[in-house]
Amino acid sequence: MSTLEFQQQLISLRQPLYYFALGLTKDRENAMDLVQDSMLRALTFRDKFQDNTNFKAWLYTIMKNTFINGHRRTKRTKLVMDSVEREREQVRTVQVPNSPDGLVRMGEVQRSLERLDPTFRVPFSMHHDGYKYNEIADHLGVPIGTRGRLQVVQQSPRGGGLAFALAARLSLSRFA
Repeated sequence: MSTLEFQQQLISLRQPLYYFALGLTKDRENAMDLVQDSMLRALTFRDKFQDNTNFKAWLYTIMKNTFINGHRRTKRTKLVMDSVEREREQVRTVQVPNSPDGLVRMGEVQRSLERLDPTFRVPFSMHHDGYKYNEIADHLGVPIGTRGRLQVVQQSPRGGGLAFALAARLSLSRFA
């Protein structure tokens, strides 16, 4: 099939392609975009078309695959954007230290931390300041994975409360 014949057949199928795209997208603007994308792909991959095969079926397959790929891409983008929004919401709720409720909670945390023995307070504070577990373990000379300190804090009447809950939440049991 010559280039001219290919283009003529492509243009002659524009209206039927539009109706097929409209059935897929249920929206006129999106249908027109899908027709354009499909026709562009057909022109781009003209060399993949085999002579003496069904040109119309080849075009419809291109359109169907273009629609499916676009739908999957939109779905992945939505999942990523939803994840980003959830993270943004978590950050927004965490970074509210100036609210009255936040100040009261920070006071409780500070008092609970002050009551802890330095043996337990230091790893917690280092973790809070952004140190990695292996850095804290190296600094304290404690192997990662020991559970002794956490158990002592848990059983201690002074070590319980909010600081312990925070330590447990931050997974300090790996070196406590």
